Amino acid sequence: MNVLIKSAWGSADPTQAAFAFHHASAFAERGHAVQIFLLGEAVGLMRGAVAASVIPVGWPPLSEAIAAVVDHKVPIHV
Repeated sequence: MNVLIKSAWGSADPTQAAFAFHHASAFAERGHAVQIFLLGEAVGLMRGAVAASVIPVGWPPLSEAIAAVVDHKVPIHV
């Protein structure tokens, strides 16, 4: 299955901001072709300092989620 995940959530809502990355990783782990499309406030998440400071409730830190997505070679469009 081909999946495109779109997100505009930024660091102001860390849990929502991390969903795109955690979900993309889960899809990729199960063999699906997945891409992430970031717009608006979500674009700022790609800055290292911002990603390091985003800690969602009940999920691993955003920096770990981004690393997992990169390991799975998921394209991230900004």
